[in-house]
Amino acid sequence: MQAPGATAVSRDPQRWSRGWRRTLLAAGMLAYPAVTAVGVAQYNAGGARITGFAVVAAFCVCYVLGTLAAGRGAPRHPALPFAVLTVLFLAALPLAHEYAFFLGTVIVAFAALRRRRYAALLIGTGAVAAVVVPWAVRPWHSGPGWLEAVALVFTALTVSAFGEIAQSNQALVEARAEVARLARQTERDRIARDLHDLLGHSLTVITVKSGLARKLAATGSERAVDEITEVEQLSRRTLADVRAAVSGYREVTLAGELARGRELLRAAGVEARLPPTTEPVGVEQQELFGWVVREGLTNVVRHARATRCEVILTESAVEIRDDGAGAVGGTGGAGNGLAGLRERVAEAGGVLEAGPVAPRGWRLRVAL
Repeated sequence: MQAPGATAVSRDPQRWSRGWRRTLLAAGMLAYPAVTAVGVAQYNAGGARITGFAVVAAFCVCYVLGTLAAGRGAPRHPALPFAVLTVLFLAALPLAHEYAFFLGTVIVAFAALRRRRYAALLIGTGAVAAVVVPWAVRPWHSGPGWLEAVALVFTALTVSAFGEIAQSNQALVEARAEVARLARQTERDRIARDLHDLLGHSLTVITVKSGLARKLAATGSERAVDEITEVEQLSRRTLADVRAAVSGYREVTLAGELARGRELLRAAGVEARLPPTTEPVGVEQQELFGWVVREGLTNVVRHARATRCEVILTESAVEIRDDGAGAVGGTGGAGNGLAGLRERVAEAGGVLEAGPVAPRGWRLRVAL
């Protein structure tokens, strides 16, 4: 049975540059001081051999301490570990001869990792020195250090590649975190926009119908019970819509909004001229046009003080006209609902137009 966090861990892009892999790579570099110690034993005896071993041991200790400091973050003095290691490398040269360049391999590899800008220069200089110095120092009685140069180049390239992978993975993790943050922000904006549109429309209908029921009840009309029943049903639908909006599974349809709009306008005493069918509109535009009709008719009832409202549908456009107060407060009122609708239309690649019409009224038009 897989542990709960196993999947998340296995998908961690930094798993190749953290934990035991990083430790293994860092510990593996201690093989080079061990080879250098072999050179010290080969070329020295007595006190010189002990001195050589002490230099190699000091190199190992400084390397481990520097690696631990780098693992905890940037050292306070980043150049100090390299300076100490370089001094120990130079001290090992007369004792280990060409074998000392294995210590230089460690220094060049991690210097290239920390100073990527100068990596090629550092690796090239180290390789040339490994080849030339053993050949140029005649008392050593050795030829060019080809083996040391090859080890230096390939080790430095391996460490640099590992560093590139770690840096790329870090950038990937940061990018994923930013994408997740933007996704959360987008979802919050969607929920806020949907809730505003849903509640603005539904509460308007409930208010209008409740007012109508109160007036009917005052006159003793039996229709008051019907209106209150419809208010109850609308409240239940609104609650379901709010739950669906939060969970992301709510769907707005043009036909449904026209049916609701017809009832809303009737309750508000506005003459409704709505299309009998939505066939001219394609399936991909149905939801967007449904939002337009919802917002437009809600604003007609809330702001326009109109007596007549008309909805015109075509294949690529929807238009809502009323004969209300026009610029005083029609469907183009600069509220959050219209701002949210503009966002929806812009995301769909459409154009929203809103403004007064002569001689009286307001027009809201969305075209794709």
